[in-house]
Amino acid sequence: MPVILTLLAAFVANQPSERNAVVFEPNASQVEAYGIFEVTVRLAEPLREEWNPFRDIRLEGEFQLDGGEPVKVEGFCDSSDGSISRIRFMPMRPGRVNYTLHLHAGDLHANSSGSFTVNPSQRRGALRNDPEHPFHFIWSNTGEHFFWNSTTTYWLLGWQDESIIQQAIDRLADKRINRIRVALNGRTADGMRWDEPMVVNTDQFKFHLNPWPAARPDNVVDPGLDTSRFDVAFWQKVERMLAQARQRDVVVSIIFYLDGADPGVDPFGKERMGCEEELAYYRYGVARLAAFSNVMWDVSNEYHLFRNEPWVEAMGKLINEHDPYGHLISVHGHGEFPFRTADWVNFAMYQSWDENGGHAFMLQQRAKQAATGRAMPQVNEEYGYEDHYPTRWGGGVKYPGRSADNRRRLAWGIYMAGGYQTTGERADRGTGKNIDSGGGWINGRGDSTMQMLDGYAHIVDCFTGLKWWELDPHDELVDDGCYCLAKPGECYLVYIPRGLTTTVHLAEGQYRAMAFNPRTGRRTPLQHPVSGLWRTRLPGASPSDLEDDWALIIERQAAGSSQ
Repeated sequence: MPVILTLLAAFVANQPSERNAVVFEPNASQVEAYGIFEVTVRLAEPLREEWNPFRDIRLEGEFQLDGGEPVKVEGFCDSSDGSISRIRFMPMRPGRVNYTLHLHAGDLHANSSGSFTVNPSQRRGALRNDPEHPFHFIWSNTGEHFFWNSTTTYWLLGWQDESIIQQAIDRLADKRINRIRVALNGRTADGMRWDEPMVVNTDQFKFHLNPWPAARPDNVVDPGLDTSRFDVAFWQKVERMLAQARQRDVVVSIIFYLDGADPGVDPFGKERMGCEEELAYYRYGVARLAAFSNVMWDVSNEYHLFRNEPWVEAMGKLINEHDPYGHLISVHGHGEFPFRTADWVNFAMYQSWDENGGHAFMLQQRAKQAATGRAMPQVNEEYGYEDHYPTRWGGGVKYPGRSADNRRRLAWGIYMAGGYQTTGERADRGTGKNIDSGGGWINGRGDSTMQMLDGYAHIVDCFTGLKWWELDPHDELVDDGCYCLAKPGECYLVYIPRGLTTTVHLAEGQYRAMAFNPRTGRRTPLQHPVSGLWRTRLPGASPSDLEDDWALIIERQAAGSSQ
């Protein structure tokens, strides 16, 4: 049973104290590092009707680990009548934490204090930029490097049956996906918004997300949102999704707006952007969700279609200011990233489709970032989804231009430029139509026939077998048309998009070499040792394999070793 601290808080006027009881309920006396310590605050009576609990209740806390600096945390109202509020704290180191809480509920004031123990944890922690290799990421608790293998699941929260959300997360995690994109706010009629006719509204799946109460929740363009309050049940669903993802070490990119230019999505418009209620939306999201270690923030999807850069700067700074844990922040836009030096940004995100967003593009973006004097990871967040051929903006791309194999090859090119990528599965395995067992990039659900991500899992296996974060692009060391990441003299990873042979310029020394089949994940040892200007023919290759892609892993051979 939780420890219950009861505090009698009095109004300025003399009123019976039992009417003004405030109960503070800590969820535990001990938590793990990167777990969640939570205090629930209950009012004996709800606020008077003239008060708005989401505006007129303030719950603030200060948490201090022994020997550390105090951390200020904001709580949030978790009931429509104001009778329940909560405050959460994610401790990041073992030790004893002392805390004080301050509640202001209308004209009611109450305080509480306490302490709890933080135990060591095997949790990986939160994502951070690697300070030694700043184009890459690490887990804060374990120090492991994070090989970003991400996919889009915009409407994951549209599922009404939350067991489907759990199944989607588990399926993706089993396929080595470690980051998903999930929207908090969006609405449209059906998948034809993106020329995906096989995804429609059903009893189990809805194309509307309502972070605010809606008078007409099923109305696409005129939902009647009350932006002075929040839909508590929806936010509780978000939290359950995050908890499910955290169990699988899946990071969730929280997107505050999905296609904000679409009718019904943006309740503020340009004339009210940055207003108090919009600021409250961002602050409420951070207050509720920041204590989950697997969160990162996306200010908005495609901000340039309905907002401007000063607004992005303001929202990014707001998130950064109110997130006490320093979760990663960025914003999704287009082929340029104008926030490379902004203090609140941790990584750059692009939308550059097909080959225009591949190897050469990512090399250029990495070079532009380096030229600023501030290195940080580079991500092509959207480069065209599997078998997605919208007639309105598809640029004439037809099958197999966005096939699973084409997307996989593009991903190799992006990674071989020292960047990262976010892909998307096909949505023609439908939701509500056709074979009703999918949804892919739209809502995260899939079935056993959807195998594109198996090819991406082979990329994960190849890179994570190496210290990839120590390798930089060195295409000058291989034949024209091939890609090379290297720490010269130590390790070389070569990708051969097409062809049977390649030449690699190796630094002085002897090396062992392995062929890696990107289509199957199979590794085949090559001749030992290799050195100098080395030209190789790939194993089992024949003229019929000219369209096949291959990778070579070449590592320095230890002195005296015959292997």
